[in-house]
This record gives sequence, C-alpha cells and structure tokens, in this order.
Amino acid sequence: MFTGIIEERGEVIAVAASGDGLRLTIRGPQAVSDAAQGDSIAVSGVCLTVVDQGEDWFAADVMHQTVAVTSLGGIAPGAPVNLERALATHTRLGGHIVQGHVDGTGTVLDVRPGDEWRVLRVSLPADLAPLVVDKGSITLDGVSLTVSAVSDAAEPDPWFEVSLIPETLEVTTLGGRRAGDVVNLETDILARHVQRLLAFTTTPASPAPNDTPNEGGSR
Repeated sequence: MFTGIIEERGEVIAVAASGDGLRLTIRGPQAVSDAAQGDSIAVSGVCLTVVDQGEDWFAADVMHQTVAVTSLGGIAPGAPVNLERALATHTRLGGHIVQGHVDGTGTVLDVRPGDEWRVLRVSLPADLAPLVVDKGSITLDGVSLTVSAVSDAAEPDPWFEVSLIPETLEVTTLGGRRAGDVVNLETDILARHVQRLLAFTTTPASPAPNDTPNEGGSR
C-alpha cells in the first residue's frame, strides 16, 4: 500500500524481455536505501516487487497483464519514473490510499501553464469515468492528486483535470508531461468498492409474502 507521495524521481537504466513480460532495472538510491528482495516499490504508480538490487538500483519483473494495461509496456532506458516505497505504519498518510494497481491509462489532452500552477487535462476511459469526481482523489503516474474538474456525464469522450503545484512539477515526472503522453491511472479504492456494491443492489427484490388472510379463516 502507498500514499501517492513521491519520494524520488528514478531512471530506467535497462529493459529486458522476461518470458511474456519485462524485467526493468531502475536507478533509485533512496528507494533501495532500505529495500530487501521481495519488497514493494511503486514505479510510476505500478506496484512492483524487488527481485534484485545494487547500491543505487533495483530490478523488478513486470508481468504480461501489467504490460498490457499500463504505460510500462512502452518504457525505454533513460525514461524518468516516479518512485515510492510501500507505506510504513509509523508515517503520516499524506496523500490517499493507493494500491499500486493501475486501472488503465489516459492520454494528456492539454497542458495549460499558469503563474504558479499547471493544469493537465487527461482523457478518461469510459468505464472509469463514473469513479472520478470533482474534488475527489486520483493517482496519476503514482502521484496522489485532487481532481479539479471533470467532464459532464453526457460527454462522449470523458476527461478530467488536475492542477499541479510547483513542488509536484519539480519532484515528479508530471512536470515534463506534454499533450499526447500516456499516463497511468488509479481511481479511488473507495469509489471502486461503492461501484461494486451498487452492482448488487440493481437485482430486483423478491416479492413480499402475501399476508392476506385466508378466506373463511378465523382471526
């Protein structure tokens, strides 16, 4: 489990085929400073397991399903990535509850610069649109963010916007995002649970028992 508060911007130093998946080698001195084999590290929002490591790097395997649904399938050596170690129980939960289980990807549609802020508009897969609300939480490439605007429910091509403060622009990869870039999306876990619960409430209720007294019966 993670918080979406990025600890370090790492760099992919090697990408190798591994069966039907990939093995990534990533430079991240802080991420591996107390890591051990089997530990979890979120790489641009994707929870990966450390399988090998050195003084300032670690390697992790990315299975086929993850390659198919995240941006890691197109990653190359030299690419910057956002890194976060798993949440420790004694630390503050500064962002929101993030699992590192990416729901899908979106495409940056527009980048609007401001004096201090930068607004990103990102496309939203139709099946994820009901899970994203104005002022709600979303994880973008592993970064915990607050949704600042969403498309109307009737729009055929859903989108959402996030406003990035200077700190986020400086310490994460989002500062370098441009229109056309693909980003990993993880919606709020609470919204996903509510959606699942509501799916069961749409089943028609059984008719109530007939409580009409039998004709001729005594009362």
